[in-house]
Amino acid sequence: MADNPNDPDPTLLPVDDAALAARREALARRIAEQRKRLPENREAPDRSQGMQGIAQGLKIASEFVAGILVGTAIGYLIDTLAGTSPFGLIIFLMIGFAAGVLNVIRGASAKGPAGGMPGDGTGKPD
Repeated sequence: MADNPNDPDPTLLPVDDAALAARREALARRIAEQRKRLPENREAPDRSQGMQGIAQGLKIASEFVAGILVGTAIGYLIDTLAGTSPFGLIIFLMIGFAAGVLNVIRGASAKGPAGGMPGDGTGKPD
C-alpha cells in the first residue's frame, strides 16, 4: 500500500487478544479520567432568568386582578349600603380596572426592586 495518512500504524495494531485487552483498558482509564473532569468544566444552564420572568408575570397579573376585585367589592358595598344598585358597582369596577392597569404599567416599567417611578428615567427614588 501507499503511504496513506488514514491507514492505521501497523505498530498500533493488536497482535493478539492480550494487546487488545491492554489497549481497551487504557482507553477505559482515559475515558474515566475525562468523565471525572467533565462536570467541573460544564456549567449548568442558568434557569433563574426564566423563573424570574414567570414570577414577575404572575405578580403583575395578580395585581391587575386584585385591583379589579377590590374595585368591584367597594362598589358592591356602596350599592348595598346606599341602595344605588348597580351604579356604584359599575363606577368602582371601572376605577378598579384603571387601578389594575396602573399597577401593570408600574410593575412592567420598574427596573427591579429599586426601580424608580415610570417615566423619570433615573431608576432612583425621589
